[in-house]
Amino acid sequence: MNNIQTVGIIGSGTMGNGIAQACACSGIRVVLVDVSQAALDKGLATVAASLERLVKKEKISATERAAALALIQGSTQYDALKSAQLVIEAATENEALKISILQQLDALLAPEVIVATNTSSISITKLAAATQRADRFVGMHFFNPVPLMALVEIIRGLQTSDATHAAAVALVEKLGKTPITVKNAPGFVVNRILVPMINEAFFVLAEGVASAEEIDAGMKLGTNQPLGPLALADLVGLDVCLAVMNVYMSEFNDGKYRPAPLLKELVAAGYLGRKTGRGVYRY
Repeated sequence: MNNIQTVGIIGSGTMGNGIAQACACSGIRVVLVDVSQAALDKGLATVAASLERLVKKEKISATERAAALALIQGSTQYDALKSAQLVIEAATENEALKISILQQLDALLAPEVIVATNTSSISITKLAAATQRADRFVGMHFFNPVPLMALVEIIRGLQTSDATHAAAVALVEKLGKTPITVKNAPGFVVNRILVPMINEAFFVLAEGVASAEEIDAGMKLGTNQPLGPLALADLVGLDVCLAVMNVYMSEFNDGKYRPAPLLKELVAAGYLGRKTGRGVYRY
């Protein structure tokens, strides 16, 4: 299973279309599935535009762009996934939704097919237990923007087999990215550290210690980060940040993971960041 030729991806949003692009640019055939043709068309258009920017920057040739696009097949039907050796679920960060999708895949895919989830916070062990292929289930946490970010967290659930882990690592390396192996725990490694930092920035902002611009400038210049925590929250989505903090609070039952009231207030207002045109900043 280490020589994966076709990858199925469920969800053509930011993460799903980014994973699709990374796979196609590495010569891997992709079956990209979403619930509606409109969502699928938007995801495919995003990939096409991203590849066009790479052509203009002379990172790839027009021929390579065309070849990558030709490797991506879009569909609104799960049946299209039957040709895949590995399927990555990249749907919204909602546990019930993910379990529903995974159970549909169980009924459709051959027993040997590996199923992965791109969750950023939900227990891999718990998701695996909801399937009939727990030993062939693994977390593959890509980072946004997928085509540019070099890291993928490979998360082993309690049931994940060595062969499944090896196949996931091999795929990540084929994509030209760097895998790190992580035990199943809320937030895994990167988000366990990153999202509480973002949450603390909202506390600092609400307390009036500094303006949003000054907080972001301080963290960029003081810790050499490419993006400040509040601007990063807008990029990730404030609703996503809040959901992750709620998971931590529930799982650890530790007050240090209490979501910042300002973060909750902005989400309640619908100010979710770049995707809504307003978050901490206006876009």
